[in-house]
Amino acid sequence: MSAVLKINGTEKTFDDGLPSNVSELLTTLEIDAATVVAEIDGRIIERKDFEKTALNQAQSIELIRFVGGG
Repeated sequence: MSAVLKINGTEKTFDDGLPSNVSELLTTLEIDAATVVAEIDGRIIERKDFEKTALNQAQSIELIRFVGGG
């Protein structure tokens, strides 16, 4: 059963079902958790809580990546 999350303003469909938590979402999207800030429905999620933070259908998620340079 497919599931949908809105990530950075774009709907993303997960054909194999919704990732169970933020950590699983980042793994699915191939994003290193150490380089991202996650916000779900306007609430910032601390990195230490990524595995404890469950995801639900139709949530709005913002993933902000840190990029090095200078």
